[in-house]
Amino acid sequence: MTFDLATHLGLVNRRVESLTHEGEPAKAVVLSRRYDTDPADLWEALTTADRLRRWFLPVSGELRLGGRYQFEGNAGGTITECDRPRRLGATWEFGGTVSWVFVTLTEEAGGTRLELRHVAPLSPHWDQFGPGAVGVGWDLGIMGLARHLADPSIEVPPEAAAEWATSQEARDGYAFSARAWGEAAIADGEDPEHARKAAEATRAFYCGEPPPSA
Repeated sequence: MTFDLATHLGLVNRRVESLTHEGEPAKAVVLSRRYDTDPADLWEALTTADRLRRWFLPVSGELRLGGRYQFEGNAGGTITECDRPRRLGATWEFGGTVSWVFVTLTEEAGGTRLELRHVAPLSPHWDQFGPGAVGVGWDLGIMGLARHLADPSIEVPPEAAAEWATSQEARDGYAFSARAWGEAAIADGEDPEHARKAAEATRAFYCGEPPPSA
């Protein structure tokens, strides 16, 4: 099946929000996209281990309210909200840090809009990379979801995924996403020069290039 990455990236809405979470300054990376399916199907794609491994990563643990989960080679955490088929919340624990992910599903024009909010405390990591640090990864994740929903039978072998990740198409996607998140940070009030520098650092990281000079 042919998948147009540029079209997908153009269908994603992105914004950054400054807020307070649990009494501390934080930033929310928010992205949304409409899918041509109903909320029940989209919910199953997001919460069923067999379907999650087809478009995101293998997952283990207890996929229920209060349960602990672990994505293979990535984040784990605790499921804090589970309102089927409308809202899902979880802690996102990775590299010794804790952030929070909230997913909301809303019926829209014969399909379903997915909104994902990733809330993270302010940190030197954010200062260096900006919202693209998580935003680019989520852009790639919901790209995988779009491909899965178009044909749930498809399974991409890990070696094929690794090969694609270094392709020119992937590199172009990283660049588009990183710059789009930089512009979203500017819209939230970030200094334009700093936001674009952070976006370039994110692009370089995903492309396996040395970090830009200071």
